[in-house]
Amino acid sequence: MPMPTEERVSQLVAGPVERRGFDLEGVSIVATGQARVTVTVDGDEALDLDTVAELSSEISELLDTAGDFGETQYLLEVTSPGVDRPLTAPRHWRRARGRKVRVTMRPGVPGPWNENRFDARVGASTDSEVALVLGGKRKPHRVTVPLADIAEAVVQVEFSAPGAAELELAGGVVPGRPEPGTGTEDQGALHSVASTEGIVE
Repeated sequence: MPMPTEERVSQLVAGPVERRGFDLEGVSIVATGQARVTVTVDGDEALDLDTVAELSSEISELLDTAGDFGETQYLLEVTSPGVDRPLTAPRHWRRARGRKVRVTMRPGVPGPWNENRFDARVGASTDSEVALVLGGKRKPHRVTVPLADIAEAVVQVEFSAPGAAELELAGGVVPGRPEPGTGTEDQGALHSVASTEGIVE
């Protein structure tokens, strides 16, 4: 029996994810070797391992009931995004406040940066723009940039604490999120692997 598509699994799991107040950030299916289904979720409140495990159990029951995998054995993993995921939606920017990011601007966009790619700290954001703190610890200053002018942005792992002034200009770190430079933000995503009928570990 062929594997269901990522779009089909996304449709199946969107309900329980949204009912718990989370966003479905993606579904990936790897069919080579032992099949693996990865469901990535995130929320305004930081996820804890218990919540991820509960959601994993609920999703595995739902997939078993739907029967799209038939007798195919697969491993289900429910996970939160890793720290180095790209920021592609306004909610990603909102949740990344206080974090250091590597920003790539669209060609030809004028601004106070010397190169098209630079590091900055994320400040307050809306659905259309974001405040970026430039200058690091030495000369922190804040600029506001339209999200449409940013080609790519990826959160960076930090190995030293940010300067107090730049963090203050950013508006601090979103409550419940790891403090940058403490060694806790680079531990990877929370994840839970479900073990239910039709799934082997």
